[in-house]
Amino acid sequence: MEFLKSGIKTVLGGTEPGQQPSAAETVEKLVDRVYSSTLLEDRRDACRALKALSRKYRIEVGAQGMPPLVQVLQNDGQDAEIISYALDTLCNVVTSEEFDEEADNPTVSVNVGEQFTEMFIKTPEHVTLVMGYLDEYDFRVRRAAIQLITSLISNKTRELQDLVLVSPMGVSKLMDLLTDSREVIRNDVLLLLIELTKGNSNIQKIVAFENAFDRLFEIVREEGCSDGGIVVEDCLILLLNLLKNNSSNQQFFKEGSYIQRLAPMFELSQDSEEIGWSPQKVSNFHCLLQVVRALVTPSNQQQVVAACQRVMQKSRLLHALCEILMSSGVPADILTETINAVAEVVRGDRDNQDELGRVMAPSSPPRPAIVVLLMSMINEKQLLALRCAVLYCFECFLYRNADGQRAVVQTLLPSSASDVSALSTGQLLCTGLFSTDALANWFSAVALMHSLVENVALKEELLRVLLATPGGQRPITLLEQCTNLMQQERYRLQSKVGLLMLLSLWLAHCPGAVKALLETQGTMAYLTAQLCSNEHDEREFLVQGMCAFLMGLCIQFNDNSLPGQKREDISQLIIKRIGQESFCSKLAEVSRHEAYSRACKQAQIRAKSAGELLLDYEYCKLYKGLEALIAKLVSGFDVDGIELTELTLSSEASALVSQYKGIIRGMDAQIQALQQSSKELEQENAELKEKLGEEQSLRAQLSDQNTLLKAQLGASAGQVQPAQGTEATPANEDELNAARYQANMYFAENIRLTKELETLRQQFTAEKQRADAAQESLAATQKDQEDLLELLADQEAKLTRYEKADTANSLQSPSQAPSAASPPDEESPIPSGTASR
Repeated sequence: MEFLKSGIKTVLGGTEPGQQPSAAETVEKLVDRVYSSTLLEDRRDACRALKALSRKYRIEVGAQGMPPLVQVLQNDGQDAEIISYALDTLCNVVTSEEFDEEADNPTVSVNVGEQFTEMFIKTPEHVTLVMGYLDEYDFRVRRAAIQLITSLISNKTRELQDLVLVSPMGVSKLMDLLTDSREVIRNDVLLLLIELTKGNSNIQKIVAFENAFDRLFEIVREEGCSDGGIVVEDCLILLLNLLKNNSSNQQFFKEGSYIQRLAPMFELSQDSEEIGWSPQKVSNFHCLLQVVRALVTPSNQQQVVAACQRVMQKSRLLHALCEILMSSGVPADILTETINAVAEVVRGDRDNQDELGRVMAPSSPPRPAIVVLLMSMINEKQLLALRCAVLYCFECFLYRNADGQRAVVQTLLPSSASDVSALSTGQLLCTGLFSTDALANWFSAVALMHSLVENVALKEELLRVLLATPGGQRPITLLEQCTNLMQQERYRLQSKVGLLMLLSLWLAHCPGAVKALLETQGTMAYLTAQLCSNEHDEREFLVQGMCAFLMGLCIQFNDNSLPGQKREDISQLIIKRIGQESFCSKLAEVSRHEAYSRACKQAQIRAKSAGELLLDYEYCKLYKGLEALIAKLVSGFDVDGIELTELTLSSEASALVSQYKGIIRGMDAQIQALQQSSKELEQENAELKEKLGEEQSLRAQLSDQNTLLKAQLGASAGQVQPAQGTEATPANEDELNAARYQANMYFAENIRLTKELETLRQQFTAEKQRADAAQESLAATQKDQEDLLELLADQEAKLTRYEKADTANSLQSPSQAPSAASPPDEESPIPSGTASR
């Protein structure tokens, strides 16, 4: 430090005794020295002093020293030492990290580096100037330029990305530095590219097509693959930036056979369990799994995902991931991320799903990997993230996998051939469903729900599942047991939410399940009591909304086969006990809950705590598709449970509706007649085209024959001419006459066919005009019908207002009740123009 002070004193000169210059005065003198000195050595010493002061007096150096430092970069490029000092000083000024020397300086704010970055890039030429020094081979200059650009990008990412894009060969210069033999330079460039490629697809594409994948895999191989150090992690982070949400790079990665180069990195050595997992290896492996998931995440384009899934299966990458699942000694967070990766690799791909179903765990006795994973899911001692990952993997295993869904349901059905002692998926799910652990109840209900998604036949099959009861009583169905558990007070709210989701998806599009639910004792009474209660807890509101949705499904998919439980009966119960408005309001509570917005975003389950696990993605999708339909259906019944139709309107309204319906029916008949006529004309048009083609073909044949006959006739005439004054014989004259007669016949036939062809063309033109006229008439009629429908809707709205006004008037006292007035003439239901039309 004393040496540094003496150096500054040498540059600035001595001061008077007792006077210590302030930091601002010192910086001002140094800046003046950089500006005014003619000797390079003096400017170099001043830049060295500014670099020394920039760590402690960043604000003073940045405010006064930035313009002279830029001037040095512009004018003194031939001297590597002064350029390195200038770049290092600028890097200290704009960096976002806090130096130890300025820790006790209250004037330094948190974002001071960002403010100086904004000042520096206000002139875009400054960035281009710094980019130019990347070509310098001198270690000090090149590394300082890389670090300065990295700091600038960290502070102002979007602005620097735009400036680098317009810089001549900017990205190419950075990619060339990856081949620098000096590892420090290469590693700093990796950090720079990580910052540069964040969220910019254009730069990501340029970097990828600059042969980045090959260079990154080469560096990873040199550094020891997953067993390497921090450099491997940096390479994988950059690889992840290039692939995430970039379909072009994902396609390029697949077509370049880079997935095959990923697969060997997942192979664990035989002694990995004994050696253990170092923290750096855990980080590297986590990044590798993130790269795999970036290629097959459900948010990518479906074609890219399917292609990558096939390649991962053929390159045995999926096999390597399954081996990690069944290995011992794997850290919990790596195991969790591996389960998520396997889930997305098999999602929607039957071959990959079948391969996962064939994986056996190395246990005694051997069990399928799916069974072992489900055992972890219902075990309350396991980590929450691991249990969520297992559920996500099971959902992906069943996604668009009818055979897998059927296999799960079959394990629940009674079968004498099955091994009772062997654990099955169905038994595990039932164990978790009836467990005392609320989280196990929720996981099992959601897993069982996914075995029924888009499979009505399995919903009917699941109704046959019988459960044994204690005491030798008659067995009860699974549906009945679920409803009994839902009605128990000791059953926790999270467990009830899981059961309500299972029952809702079970009942949707399955009248048999609706009938079975309505036959269970006390279910409708419980749902009604839930909707009538006035709970003020947010979670209770969610349960009420789910109960309303379940009751709405009982109306929507009711086949009216149960007396007393028909659609009208349930609607009357809602209207008289709950109220239509109250029912619709509580039905909408589901979509207003924050758990709904979380679950709708993605299929993967993410939760920081167990309390956040409430709604599932498939349930939200079902609710979103049927909520409006159920609300409209319930609102369409009156207080007597009768569905509101035109029969329930007043006589005037019914007459008006009937009149409009008659007009619409007449227009429908006209439209159908015009459509039929149009079809006939099109068919006739096609026949005429075919006939015209045949006639043209025949005419061409006759023309060819005519030409041939003319040639033959000319040849015959030449032969029968008298040679040297002799006359033709009678036989030759007969042949000549016959040929002439045949030619005349062909000429006549040709003329007839030509006339017939012209007639057909005229008919074709006329029919085409008729077809066009019919199409125009059809379009006009459809427009008139649309106008009438709009008018009908307007009149129905007016009738509704009149009925409300009449109802309000009837509630008043007889002395105050106004006399009924007919609507004014200007608001006549049917305008004269429309009636005449």
